[in-house]
Amino acid sequence: MAMKFKKIIGFIHLWLGLVSGLLVLFLGLTGCMLVFQREIETVTNPFQYIKERSGTDMLPSALKTIAEKQLPGKHPHSILYQEGKAAQAIFYGDEYYDIVYIHPYTGAVQKVKNMNRDFFRIVIGGHYNLWLPVSIGQPIIASATLVFLFMMISGIVLWWPKNKAARKQRFKIKLNARWRRKNYDLHNVLGFYMSWIAIFIAISGLVMGFQWFAKSFYYATSGGKQMTPYYESVSKKTKQSDTTFSAADAVYAKMRAFYPDRSTSIEIHFPVSDTSAIEGAANPDPGTYWRADYRYFDQYSLKEIDVTHPYGRFAGAKTADKIVRMNYDVHVGSIGGLPTKILAFCASLVAASLPVTGFLIWWGRRKKAVSTSV
Repeated sequence: MAMKFKKIIGFIHLWLGLVSGLLVLFLGLTGCMLVFQREIETVTNPFQYIKERSGTDMLPSALKTIAEKQLPGKHPHSILYQEGKAAQAIFYGDEYYDIVYIHPYTGAVQKVKNMNRDFFRIVIGGHYNLWLPVSIGQPIIASATLVFLFMMISGIVLWWPKNKAARKQRFKIKLNARWRRKNYDLHNVLGFYMSWIAIFIAISGLVMGFQWFAKSFYYATSGGKQMTPYYESVSKKTKQSDTTFSAADAVYAKMRAFYPDRSTSIEIHFPVSDTSAIEGAANPDPGTYWRADYRYFDQYSLKEIDVTHPYGRFAGAKTADKIVRMNYDVHVGSIGGLPTKILAFCASLVAASLPVTGFLIWWGRRKKAVSTSV
Protein backbone atom coordinates (compact mmCIF):
# COMPACT_ATOMS: atom_id res chain seq x y z
CA MET A 1 0.00 0.00 0.00
CA ALA A 2 2.83 2.39 0.93
CA MET A 3 4.63 1.60 -2.33
CA LYS A 4 1.51 2.27 -4.36
CA PHE A 5 1.03 5.61 -2.57
CA LYS A 6 4.64 6.60 -3.27
CA LYS A 7 4.24 5.62 -6.91
CA ILE A 8 1.20 7.89 -7.27
CA ILE A 9 3.01 10.74 -5.50
CA GLY A 10 6.04 10.19 -7.74
CA PHE A 11 3.89 10.37 -10.89
CA ILE A 12 2.25 13.63 -9.79
CA HIS A 13 5.62 15.04 -8.66
CA LEU A 14 7.16 14.29 -12.06
CA TRP A 15 4.49 15.85 -14.24
CA LEU A 16 3.84 18.88 -12.08
CA GLY A 17 7.60 19.43 -12.05
CA LEU A 18 7.80 19.28 -15.84
CA VAL A 19 4.87 21.69 -16.21
CA SER A 20 5.99 24.26 -13.61
CA GLY A 21 9.76 23.87 -13.96
CA LEU A 22 10.50 27.05 -15.93
CA LEU A 23 8.44 29.22 -13.57
CA VAL A 24 10.10 27.70 -10.50
CA LEU A 25 13.52 28.30 -12.09
CA PHE A 26 12.54 31.93 -12.79
CA LEU A 27 11.16 32.51 -9.29
CA GLY A 28 14.24 30.99 -7.68
CA LEU A 29 16.70 33.12 -9.65
CA THR A 30 14.77 36.38 -9.18
CA GLY A 31 14.33 35.51 -5.51
CA CYS A 32 18.12 35.24 -5.17
CA MET A 33 18.49 38.72 -6.65
CA LEU A 34 15.98 40.26 -4.25
CA VAL A 35 17.39 38.79 -1.04
CA PHE A 36 20.36 41.16 -0.91
CA GLN A 37 18.65 44.18 -2.48
CA ARG A 38 19.40 46.50 0.44
CA GLU A 39 23.05 45.47 0.65
CA ILE A 40 23.59 45.97 -3.08
CA GLU A 41 21.85 49.36 -3.05
CA THR A 42 24.13 50.44 -0.19
CA VAL A 43 27.01 50.28 -2.68
CA THR A 44 25.25 51.27 -5.92
CA ASN A 45 23.16 54.18 -4.58
CA PRO A 46 25.61 56.52 -2.80
CA PHE A 47 23.25 59.47 -3.31
CA GLN A 48 21.01 58.15 -0.53
CA TYR A 49 23.58 59.04 2.15
CA ILE A 50 24.65 62.30 3.80
CA LYS A 51 27.95 63.05 5.54
CA GLU A 52 26.56 65.21 8.33
CA ARG A 53 25.39 63.29 11.40
CA SER A 54 23.70 66.16 13.22
CA GLY A 55 21.43 69.00 12.25
CA THR A 56 17.84 70.16 12.21
CA ASP A 57 15.43 68.32 9.92
CA MET A 58 13.50 70.39 7.44
CA LEU A 59 9.77 69.90 7.95
CA PRO A 60 7.69 67.69 5.63
CA SER A 61 5.93 70.70 4.08
CA ALA A 62 9.28 72.30 3.11
CA LEU A 63 10.64 69.07 1.64
CA LYS A 64 7.34 68.54 -0.19
CA THR A 65 7.63 71.97 -1.84
CA ILE A 66 11.22 71.27 -2.95
CA ALA A 67 10.28 67.86 -4.34
CA GLU A 68 7.22 69.14 -6.24
CA LYS A 69 9.46 71.53 -8.20
CA GLN A 70 11.42 68.51 -9.43
CA LEU A 71 8.31 66.62 -10.55
CA PRO A 72 5.67 69.14 -11.60
CA GLY A 73 2.18 67.71 -11.97
CA LYS A 74 2.86 64.75 -9.70
CA HIS A 75 1.62 64.44 -6.14
CA PRO A 76 3.86 63.40 -3.21
CA HIS A 77 2.75 60.37 -1.26
CA SER A 78 5.04 60.66 1.77
CA ILE A 79 8.31 61.93 3.26
CA LEU A 80 10.71 59.40 4.81
CA TYR A 81 13.42 60.36 7.32
CA GLN A 82 16.26 57.93 8.13
CA GLU A 83 19.35 58.51 10.21
CA GLY A 84 22.44 59.27 8.12
CA LYS A 85 20.43 59.30 4.89
CA ALA A 86 18.81 61.79 2.58
CA ALA A 87 15.13 62.39 3.18
CA GLN A 88 13.00 60.68 0.56
CA ALA A 89 10.03 62.44 -1.01
CA ILE A 90 8.07 59.53 -2.42
CA PHE A 91 5.71 60.08 -5.36
CA TYR A 92 3.41 57.15 -6.02
CA GLY A 93 0.48 57.01 -8.43
CA ASP A 94 -1.20 54.72 -10.94
CA GLU A 95 1.36 55.48 -13.64
CA TYR A 96 4.38 56.79 -11.77
CA TYR A 97 6.68 55.93 -8.92
CA ASP A 98 9.48 58.41 -8.24
CA ILE A 99 11.70 59.27 -5.29
CA VAL A 100 13.38 62.64 -4.76
CA TYR A 101 16.38 62.34 -2.42
CA ILE A 102 16.83 65.60 -0.49
CA HIS A 103 19.41 66.60 2.10
CA PRO A 104 17.24 66.88 5.23
CA TYR A 105 19.23 69.78 6.70
CA THR A 106 20.03 71.94 3.64
CA GLY A 107 17.25 71.06 1.19
CA ALA A 108 19.74 70.24 -1.58
CA VAL A 109 18.36 67.72 -4.08
CA GLN A 110 20.76 64.77 -4.33
CA LYS A 111 18.89 62.61 -6.83
CA VAL A 112 15.57 62.28 -8.65
CA LYS A 113 14.99 58.61 -9.36
CA ASN A 114 12.35 57.05 -11.59
CA MET A 115 11.62 53.82 -9.75
CA ASN A 116 9.84 52.31 -12.77
CA ARG A 117 13.31 52.06 -14.33
CA ASP A 118 15.03 50.78 -11.21
CA PHE A 119 16.65 47.35 -11.65
CA PHE A 120 15.21 45.81 -8.49
CA ARG A 121 11.80 47.32 -9.14
CA ILE A 122 11.81 45.63 -12.56
CA VAL A 123 12.90 42.32 -10.99
CA ILE A 124 10.08 42.60 -8.43
CA GLY A 125 7.62 43.17 -11.29
CA GLY A 126 8.72 39.89 -12.86
CA HIS A 127 8.85 37.98 -9.59
CA TYR A 128 5.39 39.17 -8.55
CA ASN A 129 3.41 39.15 -11.79
CA LEU A 130 5.71 38.24 -14.74
CA TRP A 131 5.56 41.87 -15.98
CA LEU A 132 1.96 41.21 -16.97
CA PRO A 133 -1.14 43.01 -15.68
CA VAL A 134 -1.46 42.08 -12.00
CA SER A 135 -4.86 40.44 -12.55
CA ILE A 136 -3.21 38.01 -15.02
CA GLY A 137 0.37 37.59 -13.84
CA GLN A 138 -0.17 37.33 -10.10
CA PRO A 139 -2.51 34.29 -10.26
CA ILE A 140 0.01 32.55 -12.56
CA ILE A 141 2.88 33.16 -10.12
CA ALA A 142 0.74 32.22 -7.11
CA SER A 143 -0.40 29.01 -8.82
CA ALA A 144 3.21 28.09 -9.63
CA THR A 145 4.11 28.73 -5.97
CA LEU A 146 1.27 26.47 -4.84
CA VAL A 147 2.53 23.73 -7.16
CA PHE A 148 6.06 24.26 -5.83
CA LEU A 149 4.81 23.89 -2.24
CA PHE A 150 3.24 20.55 -3.19
CA MET A 151 6.48 19.57 -4.97
CA MET A 152 8.49 20.16 -1.81
CA ILE A 153 6.11 18.18 0.39
CA SER A 154 5.85 15.34 -2.12
CA GLY A 155 9.64 15.45 -2.58
CA ILE A 156 10.13 14.84 1.14
CA VAL A 157 7.67 11.93 0.96
CA LEU A 158 9.59 10.40 -1.97
CA TRP A 159 12.96 11.07 -0.32
CA TRP A 160 12.03 9.53 3.03
CA PRO A 161 14.24 6.43 3.46
CA LYS A 162 12.76 2.98 4.01
CA ASN A 163 15.32 1.90 6.62
CA LYS A 164 18.50 2.86 8.49
CA ALA A 165 20.81 1.67 5.73
CA ALA A 166 19.04 3.82 3.16
CA ARG A 167 18.98 6.77 5.57
CA LYS A 168 22.78 6.95 5.68
CA GLN A 169 22.94 7.52 1.92
CA ARG A 170 20.18 10.14 1.77
CA PHE A 171 21.89 12.88 3.79
CA LYS A 172 25.04 13.37 1.74
CA ILE A 173 26.16 13.82 -1.85
CA LYS A 174 28.40 11.09 -3.23
CA LEU A 175 31.13 13.22 -4.78
CA ASN A 176 33.16 10.35 -6.27
CA ALA A 177 30.19 8.94 -8.20
CA ARG A 178 29.35 9.34 -11.90
CA TRP A 179 27.66 12.59 -12.95
CA ARG A 180 24.19 11.02 -13.07
CA ARG A 181 24.47 9.93 -9.45
CA LYS A 182 25.83 13.35 -8.47
CA ASN A 183 22.91 14.99 -10.24
CA TYR A 184 20.49 12.64 -8.47
CA ASP A 185 22.04 13.51 -5.10
CA LEU A 186 22.00 17.22 -5.88
CA HIS A 187 18.27 16.99 -6.58
CA ASN A 188 17.36 14.85 -3.59
CA VAL A 189 19.82 15.78 -0.86
CA LEU A 190 19.95 19.53 -1.50
CA GLY A 191 16.21 19.50 -2.15
CA PHE A 192 15.59 17.90 1.24
CA TYR A 193 17.73 20.39 3.18
CA MET A 194 16.36 23.37 1.26
CA SER A 195 12.72 22.37 1.64
CA TRP A 196 12.54 23.23 5.35
CA ILE A 197 13.42 26.84 4.52
CA ALA A 198 11.72 27.16 1.14
CA ILE A 199 8.39 25.98 2.57
CA PHE A 200 8.23 29.17 4.64
CA ILE A 201 9.19 31.27 1.60
CA ALA A 202 6.46 29.55 -0.46
CA ILE A 203 3.80 29.98 2.22
CA SER A 204 4.62 33.68 2.59
CA GLY A 205 4.41 34.02 -1.20
CA LEU A 206 0.99 32.37 -1.21
CA VAL A 207 -0.21 34.77 1.50
CA MET A 208 0.63 37.61 -0.91
CA GLY A 209 -0.65 35.80 -3.97
CA PHE A 210 -4.06 34.40 -2.96
CA GLN A 211 -6.65 36.13 -0.78
CA TRP A 212 -8.25 32.81 0.11
CA PHE A 213 -4.88 31.50 1.29
CA ALA A 214 -4.16 34.65 3.32
CA LYS A 215 -7.56 34.42 5.05
CA SER A 216 -7.15 30.70 5.71
CA PHE A 217 -3.65 31.20 7.07
CA TYR A 218 -4.83 33.97 9.42
CA TYR A 219 -7.74 31.80 10.52
CA ALA A 220 -5.32 28.99 11.38
CA THR A 221 -2.78 31.18 13.23
CA SER A 222 -5.42 33.17 15.14
CA GLY A 223 -7.30 30.16 16.46
CA GLY A 224 -10.33 30.55 14.22
CA LYS A 225 -10.70 34.34 13.94
CA GLN A 226 -11.22 36.49 10.86
CA MET A 227 -8.63 39.10 9.92
CA THR A 228 -9.80 42.71 9.87
CA PRO A 229 -8.90 44.06 6.41
CA TYR A 230 -6.88 47.26 6.15
CA TYR A 231 -9.07 50.34 5.83
CA GLU A 232 -8.41 54.05 5.43
CA SER A 233 -8.73 56.14 8.60
CA VAL A 234 -11.00 59.16 8.23
CA SER A 235 -10.62 62.76 9.41
CA LYS A 236 -13.68 64.70 10.55
CA LYS A 237 -13.89 67.61 8.18
CA THR A 238 -14.65 71.02 9.62
CA LYS A 239 -15.33 74.44 8.15
CA GLN A 240 -11.85 75.67 8.94
CA SER A 241 -9.33 76.26 6.16
CA ASP A 242 -7.15 73.49 4.71
CA THR A 243 -4.38 72.62 7.16
CA THR A 244 -2.65 69.89 5.14
CA PHE A 245 0.88 71.32 5.28
CA SER A 246 0.92 72.52 8.88
CA ALA A 247 -0.88 69.38 10.03
CA ALA A 248 1.76 67.14 8.39
CA ASP A 249 4.47 69.15 10.14
CA ALA A 250 2.63 68.86 13.45
CA VAL A 251 2.28 65.09 13.03
CA TYR A 252 6.02 64.85 12.31
CA ALA A 253 6.72 66.78 15.53
CA LYS A 254 4.44 64.40 17.42
CA MET A 255 6.16 61.34 15.95
CA ARG A 256 9.62 62.68 16.80
CA ALA A 257 8.44 63.28 20.37
CA PHE A 258 7.03 59.74 20.57
CA TYR A 259 10.22 58.24 19.05
CA PRO A 260 13.23 60.40 20.01
CA ASP A 261 15.79 57.73 19.04
CA ARG A 262 17.23 58.97 15.74
CA SER A 263 17.87 55.40 14.57
CA THR A 264 14.09 55.01 14.25
CA SER A 265 12.95 55.98 10.77
CA ILE A 266 9.90 58.24 10.52
CA GLU A 267 7.61 58.41 7.49
CA ILE A 268 4.80 60.95 7.14
CA HIS A 269 2.04 60.18 4.64
CA PHE A 270 0.17 63.15 3.25
CA PRO A 271 -3.64 62.92 3.18
CA VAL A 272 -5.01 62.22 -0.30
CA SER A 273 -8.28 64.07 0.30
CA ASP A 274 -9.87 66.49 2.76
CA THR A 275 -11.33 63.55 4.70
CA SER A 276 -8.17 61.41 4.84
CA ALA A 277 -6.10 60.97 7.98
CA ILE A 278 -2.37 61.65 8.17
CA GLU A 279 -0.35 58.49 8.74
CA GLY A 280 2.90 58.45 10.67
CA ALA A 281 5.06 55.32 10.54
CA ALA A 282 7.95 54.71 12.93
CA ASN A 283 10.30 51.79 12.27
CA PRO A 284 12.93 50.91 14.91
CA ASP A 285 14.65 48.58 12.43
CA PRO A 286 14.68 50.03 8.88
CA GLY A 287 16.14 46.71 7.66
CA THR A 288 12.75 45.05 8.20
CA TYR A 289 9.10 46.16 8.23
CA TRP A 290 7.22 44.00 10.72
CA ARG A 291 7.98 45.90 13.95
CA ALA A 292 6.94 49.33 12.69
CA ASP A 293 4.33 51.42 14.50
CA TYR A 294 1.63 52.87 12.24
CA ARG A 295 -0.31 55.77 13.76
CA TYR A 296 -3.12 57.82 12.24
CA PHE A 297 -4.09 61.40 13.03
CA ASP A 298 -7.06 63.57 12.17
CA GLN A 299 -5.70 66.23 9.81
CA TYR A 300 -7.84 68.92 11.48
CA SER A 301 -7.82 68.17 15.21
CA LEU A 302 -4.53 66.15 15.18
CA LYS A 303 -6.19 63.62 17.48
CA GLU A 304 -4.91 60.09 17.10
CA ILE A 305 -7.32 57.64 15.48
CA ASP A 306 -7.40 54.07 16.78
CA VAL A 307 -7.52 51.21 14.26
CA THR A 308 -8.48 47.53 14.50
CA HIS A 309 -6.62 46.20 11.45
CA PRO A 310 -3.10 44.65 11.81
CA TYR A 311 -1.29 47.84 10.77
CA GLY A 312 -1.58 49.91 13.92
CA ARG A 313 0.80 50.08 16.85
CA PHE A 314 3.02 47.01 17.09
CA ALA A 315 2.58 46.62 20.85
CA GLY A 316 -1.18 46.31 20.43
CA ALA A 317 -1.04 43.79 17.58
CA LYS A 318 -2.27 40.25 18.22
CA THR A 319 -0.02 37.27 17.57
CA ALA A 320 -1.74 36.49 14.26
CA ASP A 321 -1.44 40.17 13.25
CA LYS A 322 2.29 40.09 13.98
CA ILE A 323 2.63 36.99 11.80
CA VAL A 324 0.87 38.90 9.00
CA ARG A 325 3.31 41.78 9.47
CA MET A 326 6.27 39.37 9.29
CA ASN A 327 5.16 37.94 5.97
CA TYR A 328 7.25 40.08 3.60
CA ASP A 329 10.34 39.93 5.81
CA VAL A 330 10.03 36.13 5.95
CA HIS A 331 9.62 35.97 2.18
CA VAL A 332 12.85 37.89 1.44
CA GLY A 333 14.77 36.39 4.36
CA SER A 334 15.33 39.65 6.26
CA ILE A 335 13.36 38.54 9.34
CA GLY A 336 16.53 37.49 11.22
CA GLY A 337 19.12 39.73 9.58
CA LEU A 338 22.12 38.47 7.59
CA PRO A 339 21.92 34.78 8.73
CA THR A 340 18.36 34.33 7.47
CA LYS A 341 19.17 36.25 4.29
CA ILE A 342 21.97 33.79 3.55
CA LEU A 343 19.59 30.89 4.21
CA ALA A 344 16.94 32.43 1.94
CA PHE A 345 19.50 33.01 -0.81
CA CYS A 346 20.73 29.41 -0.63
CA ALA A 347 17.17 28.07 -0.55
CA SER A 348 16.20 30.16 -3.59
CA LEU A 349 19.31 29.06 -5.48
CA VAL A 350 18.66 25.38 -4.75
CA ALA A 351 14.98 25.86 -5.66
CA ALA A 352 16.08 27.26 -9.03
CA SER A 353 18.32 24.22 -9.58
CA LEU A 354 15.66 21.60 -8.80
CA PRO A 355 13.78 21.85 -12.13
CA VAL A 356 17.12 21.46 -13.95
CA THR A 357 18.40 18.47 -11.94
CA GLY A 358 14.90 16.95 -11.93
CA PHE A 359 14.64 17.25 -15.71
CA LEU A 360 18.05 15.62 -16.14
CA ILE A 361 16.95 12.69 -13.94
CA TRP A 362 13.77 12.24 -16.00
CA TRP A 363 15.62 12.60 -19.31
CA GLY A 364 18.27 10.07 -18.29
CA ARG A 365 15.65 7.51 -17.27
CA ARG A 366 13.70 8.16 -20.47
CA LYS A 367 16.77 7.61 -22.65
CA LYS A 368 17.61 4.44 -20.71
CA ALA A 369 14.08 3.14 -21.15
CA VAL A 370 14.17 3.84 -24.90
CA SER A 371 17.57 2.18 -25.39
CA THR A 372 16.45 -0.87 -23.37
CA SER A 373 13.28 -1.28 -25.43
CA VAL A 374 15.32 -1.10 -28.64
